[in-house]
Amino acid sequence: MVSPIAALDIGTTKTCALIGEVTDAGNVRILGSGIAPSRGLRKGVVTDVKETSLAIVSAVEQAERVSGLTMGAVYVGIAGAHIQATNSRGVAAIHSGRGVTQDDIDRALEAAEAIAVPTNREIIHVIPRGFTLDGQDGVKDPLGMIGFRLEVEAHIVTGAAASIQNVTKAVEGAGLKILDLVLEPIAAGDAVLTTAEKEMGVVLADIGGGTTDIAIFIDGSIWHTVILPTGGLHITNDLAVGLRTPFDAAEEMKLKYGHADPNQVPDTDLIDVAAFGEEGRRTVARRDVAEIIGARVEEICQLILTEIKRSGYDNLLPAGVVLCGGTAELVGIKAVARQVLDMPVRVGAPRDLEGFVDRVSSAAFATSIGLLRWGWTQQETQAVAKPPRGGSKKSNPLGGLFGWARGAILPG
Repeated sequence: MVSPIAALDIGTTKTCALIGEVTDAGNVRILGSGIAPSRGLRKGVVTDVKETSLAIVSAVEQAERVSGLTMGAVYVGIAGAHIQATNSRGVAAIHSGRGVTQDDIDRALEAAEAIAVPTNREIIHVIPRGFTLDGQDGVKDPLGMIGFRLEVEAHIVTGAAASIQNVTKAVEGAGLKILDLVLEPIAAGDAVLTTAEKEMGVVLADIGGGTTDIAIFIDGSIWHTVILPTGGLHITNDLAVGLRTPFDAAEEMKLKYGHADPNQVPDTDLIDVAAFGEEGRRTVARRDVAEIIGARVEEICQLILTEIKRSGYDNLLPAGVVLCGGTAELVGIKAVARQVLDMPVRVGAPRDLEGFVDRVSSAAFATSIGLLRWGWTQQETQAVAKPPRGGSKKSNPLGGLFGWARGAILPG
């Protein structure tokens, strides 16, 4: 068992700090958790570094108090509409008469990484999708195999340099060091997807407060990622505008009475809501609330469907769609998603948890739990991998679920 791991999920609506460890049985044991309302973020992007740091401090203090441990270095999730991804191929020659070494794999990945990246963007991940050795494709682990030419197909994720630096500044402003920046839908997939789903072909849709994060997994690897700037807060805003009620009251209404399928709500159900002006409070039909929610949920599902088709992998996804994130807990959302997407849909909650799990066992904490698993994978692989060439921070691409990850972006 590796040492305890700290994770930080800075979302649009909540900031979650976790301290945990992975047991010999592969379960995540939660040692401490802290949750604070997020401040200074919009659509997953930091807009006020100081406010974001204060929210981080609040969440971290809670986690440290519960666990009795100190969070010094953390794995941090990153998302936002500035995220972009592409696939690239790299090639490395293998010296005659010996097997493929880690150095050969590193060289192939570095060749794949050599793409034109604008100066205002940074590479976050370079993740191998699969290897080809002397024309033989479908190779999962070329280490030690005999061959002369190694090719790798890699998934490269980039982000806006300014957005990445603002996240880094906010985390460091809270007194923490970043071990790695991890794309949130990739982390969430590790927490809620099964091996069979990833092998067959599945879409992960993490519907958070400000964004919907999409990741497509096929043959056990990540093939496509995208961040859509629409999420649960848009539903709340629709309710606030449509019913002329304060935003906080609309959020409470969504959580307490919300339903994504208005056909399942009786016409006779009435609810009392806060109102602007001298009215103070007034009565509205719960069916009207569901109509507003259902319209926005249907739009989000349509955006997911459009992105699936745009990826070109829509015929390679027999496992369907797995929803997670806070909005995925909305009553009736599965039925709407099945109808719009026309494929299997389930809501994914984090699997194999132990310890203080009461606060973090729902779909809303998929990313947070996934970050702990990511950190565990990195620690495990770094413990057995030789120091990489050139001193750059890389992990063994074959030791973990997500493969090779570029190191955290820290100021020089």
